Amino acid sequence: MIAPGLDFDIAHMLAGGLVLVSFMMLYQDRLYALIHVLALHAVVLSLSVAWQAYIHDAPHLYITAAIALGFKAIIIPVALKRMVYRLGIHREIETVVSIGLTMLAGIALVGLSMEVMLPVTAKVDPVAREDIALALSVVLLGLLMMVTRRNAVSQVIGFMSLENGINLAATGAQGMPLVVEISVAFSVLIAFIVIGIFLFRIRERFDTVDLSALDASRGEL
Repeated sequence: MIAPGLDFDIAHMLAGGLVLVSFMMLYQDRLYALIHVLALHAVVLSLSVAWQAYIHDAPHLYITAAIALGFKAIIIPVALKRMVYRLGIHREIETVVSIGLTMLAGIALVGLSMEVMLPVTAKVDPVAREDIALALSVVLLGLLMMVTRRNAVSQVIGFMSLENGINLAATGAQGMPLVVEISVAFSVLIAFIVIGIFLFRIRERFDTVDLSALDASRGEL
């Protein structure tokens, strides 16, 4: 039997852990390390969703947690590592600004998320209130990664972390219907396949996946 209030504390700890891992992703400057942190991001998400399933007695969320663990923590990271190996780009990631400034921007975005969401959700369930604010933080940190990284693979990883934040928000708000969750999971998988093909085409055309190379070739046939 869990002590009263402890279930809320564990839920907030797991959601906060997802924000912390998002910062770990922002800090990484090598692709393989970034992929490993993405897998950890998915593991924390699956634990958070499973805990929400337990405290809200929502068995369908266990399937969501299993999907997150299987697809996002295992299949997608393994596929990304194979892609990086085949593209021959296992090196440092070029950033638009320094990692220090990126981390400071991330802290500001987390503060903005709390400032915006907590007053708006004042009358919402206590667990959902903090989790939705933290989920918005994860989404914004994913967007920050996408705009501060020049490497296309790292931008794909930013998109995946952003989608994890959306999943956290959905489960914090008592979850989506199971059919919607499964549909979203397969949509993400299809999008990942399309993005993989796109990356190989960029590599074949420009001999790099640094998106700054596209600017130099803008307007060419």
